[in-house]
Amino acid sequence: MPAKAAKKAFGGGRKPSERPSKICPVCGLPFSWRKKWERDWDSVKYCSDKCRAAAKGAS
Repeated sequence: MPAKAAKKAFGGGRKPSERPSKICPVCGLPFSWRKKWERDWDSVKYCSDKCRAAAKGAS
């Protein structure tokens, strides 16, 4: 049998309470890792499209 992958990336396969999280710089609320952010979690800064638009509008 082939060996399984050593470790899943970031939040995959973990309980929601064990997944990594960040603080949104616009609204100040914490947000957790999501499957759709799996490939680019390091570059995710905002919790939502609304906060991303507010950040662009403020500068």
